[in-house]
Amino acid sequence: MPTVLLTISYDGTNYSGWQVQPNGLAIQQVVEDALEQLLKERVQVRSSGRTDAGVHALAMAASFTTSRNLPMKAFVEGANRFLPADIAVQSARIVPDGFKPITMAYAKRYRYTILNSSVRSPLDRLSSWQVREPLNIAVMEDAARLFIGTHDFAAFRASNCVAKTTVRRIDDVQITTHGNRITIDVTGGGFLKNMVRVMVGTLVDVGKGRFSPTHIERLLQEGDRKEAGSTAPACGLCLMYVIYPDKFTSLPEGA
Repeated sequence: MPTVLLTISYDGTNYSGWQVQPNGLAIQQVVEDALEQLLKERVQVRSSGRTDAGVHALAMAASFTTSRNLPMKAFVEGANRFLPADIAVQSARIVPDGFKPITMAYAKRYRYTILNSSVRSPLDRLSSWQVREPLNIAVMEDAARLFIGTHDFAAFRASNCVAKTTVRRIDDVQITTHGNRITIDVTGGGFLKNMVRVMVGTLVDVGKGRFSPTHIERLLQEGDRKEAGSTAPACGLCLMYVIYPDKFTSLPEGA
């Protein structure tokens, strides 16, 4: 039975997150329902990780096994025929048996978008966080560099996070401005629940002058969630792509 790796993009606004759960409609469920219509068999789609309710993805990597041998183009066009407008398969490829998209991933890149404006933008409301106060980008960049490396991120996780260890590796944090739009790209080997959103919320507090950049060092050393910033809204967060140590990286065109 072939194992197929899909690259999936979605607007997470109307969903309870990626993973199937009893209290809401999940993206995984919608994708599996579409594949069932295409393949005439039920498959389980295993992703490279979870995204929370309201979080988006440009290139989520997810795989499944099937008894059907279809051209890769058929998996893309066929699945998209049964998917809603806010979810789409971008590509499909065969991967070796036993491929596990979550454990074999080397890193993931997330992007958080901030609209730094006193006036709201109706067209950006579902994909960015409006921060009204002016932000000092230079001090935010100083603070962001302190995240890079392997640290204990206990202060940067949700209260209901059940991860066995809070130590994570961050490879890069980049802050870019385009007019009043600020993007924060975070690349790392793995993330705790809400970790990127708490990192962003803390960086925003640095940009407002509430914290100094060196406050990040204290948080990484002491691990007190109450001393970190707020959890940034889910709508501003997007999984950009997943990096594998081989040709299976879910790198979208132009990334």
